[in-house]
Amino acid sequence: MSGSPEQKSVNRKRKKERRKKKKKDMGSFFFHLTQLTMLCILLGVCFLFYQTGYIQTVIQLHKEAQAVMEKSSRQDFQTDQSGEVYDTDGNLIALLRNERNIVYLTADQIPEKVKQAFVNTEDKRFYKHKGFDPFAILRAAQSLISKNSITQGGSTITQQLARNIYLTHTVKWERKVEEIFIAMALEKKYSKDEILEFYINNIYFSNGYHGIQAASQGYFSKDVSELSLSEIAFLCAIPNSPGSYDPLLHKENTLKRRDLMLDNMYKAGSISEIECDHAKNEDITLHHTKASFTRTWAHTYIYECATQALIEATGKDYDTCRKDLYTEGYRVYTSIDMDSQELLQNTIDEQLSDYNTLNSNGTYALQSSAVCIDNSTGLVTAIVGGRTQEGISTDYNRAYMSFRQPGSSIKPLLVYTPLLERGYSASSTVIDSKEEDGPSNSSGNYSGSISLRTAVEQSKNTVAYKLFRELTPKEGLPYLLDMNFSSIVEADYTLSAALGGLTKGASSLEMTAGYATVANEGVYRLPTCITMITDMSGNIVAMPERNEHQVYQVSAAREMTNILEGVLTRGTARGKGIPNMPCAGKTGTTNDNIDGWFVGYSAYYTTGVWVGFDSPRGVSALAGSTYPVSIWNYFMTELHEGLPSKTLND
Repeated sequence: MSGSPEQKSVNRKRKKERRKKKKKDMGSFFFHLTQLTMLCILLGVCFLFYQTGYIQTVIQLHKEAQAVMEKSSRQDFQTDQSGEVYDTDGNLIALLRNERNIVYLTADQIPEKVKQAFVNTEDKRFYKHKGFDPFAILRAAQSLISKNSITQGGSTITQQLARNIYLTHTVKWERKVEEIFIAMALEKKYSKDEILEFYINNIYFSNGYHGIQAASQGYFSKDVSELSLSEIAFLCAIPNSPGSYDPLLHKENTLKRRDLMLDNMYKAGSISEIECDHAKNEDITLHHTKASFTRTWAHTYIYECATQALIEATGKDYDTCRKDLYTEGYRVYTSIDMDSQELLQNTIDEQLSDYNTLNSNGTYALQSSAVCIDNSTGLVTAIVGGRTQEGISTDYNRAYMSFRQPGSSIKPLLVYTPLLERGYSASSTVIDSKEEDGPSNSSGNYSGSISLRTAVEQSKNTVAYKLFRELTPKEGLPYLLDMNFSSIVEADYTLSAALGGLTKGASSLEMTAGYATVANEGVYRLPTCITMITDMSGNIVAMPERNEHQVYQVSAAREMTNILEGVLTRGTARGKGIPNMPCAGKTGTTNDNIDGWFVGYSAYYTTGVWVGFDSPRGVSALAGSTYPVSIWNYFMTELHEGLPSKTLND
């Protein structure tokens, strides 16, 4: 009996349901069989470990993982960050590079598409597992068998993070076990967002770039926030195998994996089909740039000042602070004006361009150093430690590392201003005459009774020597110590110090800061170029206090300035003043023309210049009134271009 059509329909429906149930039962059977198999394997492994004594090793590895996590902090994942240095105008002038050069981004700064790209491809169950995902291992094995390639790794994102930060990449079962333990502990201590943040900032993107921001800047010359979906997927393809997916060497491989990642994002619902297709069809144009900044002598000084600022702020030792400067992602803000820096450097190079004799180490024999301080702040505006020369390191910065005898340029600091505090004045009568055991004047001429003003303007050695004898070295040298002249020794407490005869000498930085003290009505300000150091989030780490104190009486400093103005109108630097700008200063020349100095100031800036040979020797053309004052004059004239005339002692 064939039955009615309705009956036949019912029968077909029942058969279909029976087939579905049978299929479901078979699926359930294989699922439970798989679970049972995994359980048996796990029990077998545990038994084997127990029999061979490996279980003790596993227990020990678990203890070690727990110990690691007890000490763990966010700082573990934020080391080796690339810091930044800014000039006085807020322009980036250097990167403080370290081994990994991470430019760290917080979770809210990382685009969602970046997070989705990694999770959808590297660890689909990231938000479900607790650090270790056995299903991921099975999927990786299945992929290897069926496709002869692994499209998703067996290690979770958390495991990869544990390996990158706390372990090595050595392939040993012990390392893998400890990796799993640390990953599970990481999941207990940190949120998923934090783990993803740590991971994306620390993974390697080939060619020296760690973290998505450094990679974005390196390969596309823009921040990750400016990347298209296609560019994001392209970058996120690299870390799976930085060698195979190096975009500079194997761009086609990178593009193929980009497409895979886009497909995974589409399947996961992170992007639409239209977005996926559009991103796949987008051409990827690399703008690979290695961040390049012209390294100047100012950079050496910046790093030294920043290290000292960190020591003062943190109490840590020099070596630790120096290391932190290159690894903690600091933002260093400075008073350096790069236009002034370039002007000072070019002026020195041009003024000394005719002297190209080289030392045995390949450096120019005749050298120069100079420092410019902003009188309104006491901060260093420009600092040059030598002549420009291809292939020569700027690490040895003569401006603050080299100490030379200052000659007559020391007289206002050590002799005359202290005496102006003790009853002398510009019009006081002094005697310019040669004593049997005393010094000679460089000109060989002696004028008898003259004013103290004239003695300074004409740089009379005899007068300075006699007056220093009256003052005594014991009374005079403490003025230098009070201005942090760092190389004063016991042997310097002699009358020859009045003429710059110091055992070790003084640096250009010290001399410039000394004259800036006179310009600042006797108030000394410890020179530095650091205005502030912050962490990557903008929190202040160090802000050097304006370390200042009164060294000279105000009246003495003002009168010394008045006297020094005459040096540029009637004295040894006659005709070398700044046009239409009141200025003051002093020349200095040591015996046998070995060192030449000029240090001078306007109401705006104080600049000190030294010229000489690294291996001291004399040259007839060198004196304070020649190259040093010419460098000073040209630089200061250009520096003051457009500034309104301003009187000294205003």
